[in-house]
Formats: sequence, C-alpha cells, structure tokens
Amino acid sequence: MEVSVSVPQGAERVTMLGLGDRNLKIIREAIGVNVTAREGMVKLSGERGAVDAASVVLDELARAAGRRQHLTRKQVLDLIARAGVGDLSAGGGRNGSGRLRWDGTLDVYAAGRRVEPRSETQRSYIEAIRDNDLVFGVGPAGTGKTYLAVAAAVHLLKADLVNKVILVRPAVEAGERLGFLPGDLQAKVNPYLRPLLDALHDMMDFSTIKRFMENDVVEVIPLAYMRGRTLNKGVIILDEAQNTTRGQMQMFLTRMGHGSKMIVTGDTSQIDLDDPASSGLVDAARRLRRIRGIGFVTFGKSDIVRHSLVQRIVEAYGEAESGSGRVDDGGSGGEDHQHRGSQAGVDRGDVLDGGVRAGRDD
Repeated sequence: MEVSVSVPQGAERVTMLGLGDRNLKIIREAIGVNVTAREGMVKLSGERGAVDAASVVLDELARAAGRRQHLTRKQVLDLIARAGVGDLSAGGGRNGSGRLRWDGTLDVYAAGRRVEPRSETQRSYIEAIRDNDLVFGVGPAGTGKTYLAVAAAVHLLKADLVNKVILVRPAVEAGERLGFLPGDLQAKVNPYLRPLLDALHDMMDFSTIKRFMENDVVEVIPLAYMRGRTLNKGVIILDEAQNTTRGQMQMFLTRMGHGSKMIVTGDTSQIDLDDPASSGLVDAARRLRRIRGIGFVTFGKSDIVRHSLVQRIVEAYGEAESGSGRVDDGGSGGEDHQHRGSQAGVDRGDVLDGGVRAGRDD
C-alpha cells in the first residue's frame, strides 16, 4: 500500500517533521514503513496497517505544527503508540471524533452474547473506559464495576485494539486467617482471583480461555507479581483496590506502558487492611483527582444489579455505619458522579470528590 501526505513549507515544515526530518526517521524505525520526502510531499509505503498508522501520526504532527507546537521525541513516540492501538482519529476502530466505536454494548467472545449497561452510571463508566487510559470505578458490591471492566477489556481484545488482558487482585483475606494453602502458586492464589475468573468465564468459552492463558494473552495474577513489569498495548484491571497499600497502588499504576488502559475498581466500605486509613485506593483518589486523562466514576446503591435484596442489605449496613460516625460511600448514581465519601474517617472530599466526571477530563 502507498499513500502520499502533503506537508507545509518553511518553518512549519520543520515544526512538523523535525530538524533534519527527525520525526520521519522515528516513524520509519518505530512503525516499519518506507518513507520518502520531497517537494512538499511525504510518500509512505508498506503494509496497510503500518501505512495507516504512519498517516495518522503525520496528520497529528501537521495539526501540532499548525498550532506552532514543537513535539519532543517522546511525544512523537506517544503518538505512534496511540496510533498503533487506534487511539487517534483515523484508525483502529475509532470514529471521526477519535473515540472508540462503542454503541453502548460490548462485544465478547461468548456466542451471541453482548454486554450492555443497565444504569446510567454503568453507561458513564463504559464511556469513561472508552475515553480515558486510567479509570477508577468505586462503589458498593453488586454494581457491576468488575464485570463491566472485564467486558470492556474483552471487547478491546476481540477488536484487536490490545494484545492482552491482565486481571490483578491483592491477596488479602476478608477478616479470616486461612493459614498456608496447599498446592502450587496457581492453586494458592486461585481463591483470591476466582471472582475475576468467574466474570471471564461469562464472556469466553473454556477452550478460548485455556488457549489465551497458555499463550499469555490473558493473565490472572496476584498484585505482588506486577512489580518490575512494563505493560504495553494491554488492558490491566486491578480489582478490590481498596485492599492495596499506598506503595502497592503506586507500583501498580506505574506499570502502564504505551497503548495500554488501566481500570481500578474497589469498594471503600469493604477495606480489609489492618489500618483502613492506609488504603491505596483512598490515597490515589486524593492525589490523582485533578490529573487530566484520569476518569473517576462513583456507583451508588441504586446501581446495584444483583439480587434485589443486595441493595437493601447495602443500605442497611450503610445506615449502621453512618450512625457510628462513618461516612457512607454510596450515592444516588446518575449523571453527576461526584464522590460521596469513604471509610476509616477519611473526609468526604477525599474519595473521588472533585475528580473528573465519567469519561471527561478535569
């Protein structure tokens, strides 16, 4: 495939292509296309996917040059990484606005099965995952935080927008001491990771899961085994994030590589740490709520989609905790997902208050 892209002349050309056509060399080496520049045109040739990605990157460079914005080498590489997973407007399953073509439902591997939101908050959550590279979903049990995160990851994998899905959970016991568990590593951590596997089995048949796990396309691992990794072009989901420490949360968030998305889910009313105030989820919400590109969505009791009794149980426990001086984490859900509280004496504004709304920058 061969494509020609026009380039401006004079100073704007240097801004777009870099000194000595540096940006063209970066594109050639990183994407693997043949690049020729002469007489106001850049000619791209090679495989269709590579040429499409290079063309998208050049369009972005032209727009930046029009704003007189000089991009660094790192910024150009970021553009290339985003083009590689269709994160720019012209490629890979995006529409003309640069957003993924999600019509409100998620396509998974199970035959004839599509996952769709069952409340406005769930819809905003999916949109936040679509539009942001890092999303926090916080709320009570049964609101679909983890299930929808796994569905979104499988959707992206099936659309070839990512290469792998990594499901992560801290190995923290819920108020019990189970002692030493028998078996190899997989057998020991399996009880902690079972909820993630349950969601996965709803969306893929057993043979597909087995094949993906054997080929490392899908990984289900404890949080402790994330240290030292850099994860490119994948979806990484951290479940039960309220049971991470500050250090663990920082370690996890800094694993993100080019072309990846991270989804962090948790319920601040179910912190099982010895010191609930040390929760990494609460700390991350406080530190990161003003950063552009991070989505925060709070689920309320009205978003619970399990058995109808679950909603009433959550409300009953919430009333008891409020009466003992704790602030209830729930809310009414809906369009405005402002954070409504946390656990362990954390101020109401510490958990998600003032963060970006679902799917929007701060």
